[in-house]
Amino acid sequence: MSFPSPIKIAPSILSADFADFGREIQAIEAQGADWVHVDVMDGHFVPNLTFGPPAVAAFRKHVKTVMDVHLMIAPVDPYIDAFAEAGADIITAHVEAGPHIHRTLQAIRATGKKAGVALNPGTPAEAVAHVLDLTDLICVMTVNPGFGGQKFIDMTAKIRALRAMIGDRPIHIEIDGGVTPETAPKVVAAGADVLVAGSAVFKGGSVDNPAPYGANMRAIRDAAERASGARMA
Repeated sequence: MSFPSPIKIAPSILSADFADFGREIQAIEAQGADWVHVDVMDGHFVPNLTFGPPAVAAFRKHVKTVMDVHLMIAPVDPYIDAFAEAGADIITAHVEAGPHIHRTLQAIRATGKKAGVALNPGTPAEAVAHVLDLTDLICVMTVNPGFGGQKFIDMTAKIRALRAMIGDRPIHIEIDGGVTPETAPKVVAAGADVLVAGSAVFKGGSVDNPAPYGANMRAIRDAAERASGARMA
């Protein structure tokens, strides 16, 4: 899996129809999703419960692109192998989930998977300064984690700081929370290149009427790419 820099759209299946995940995954990929984002929550680190390794393994059978697994759990280290075996391509852990993020990223990489590190809104960019060489992706939370459909929190200053810190390293900056055609240009102009969107992708559509999924993703991508072009100019 290569990590070039065009904008990637990663729909969060937290907003999909829980009774029909297989077809939902197939629908978003057919409509243009680059990655499939899976939010794993434990009811402890965040106030919600979602998926364990068996569910992720079931999703894997339908994912043809990249399965981006975001672990909002604490502790995280005991579960890394299980999510790797379930088929995650990228495993992202939170800085705030334990005292040893360096060890956590080492453990993810030891499974052969890409390693991501996530930052909650109150956590500064500097928290990842000393683990960049173990990192393939930095997930900037633009909501407080735990629920979909929340209002966007402006983290553009943090994104700019991270992009400057990254330099020429091949590290994605992913944005998770409140991504819409209105907010996407702001974060992309600051340096982000992966956009997680849940309700903004799935609104208005269904597995039997997936065209709105494609229209919603195109609206986000078009807005983001205009900002990306302006940033590169």
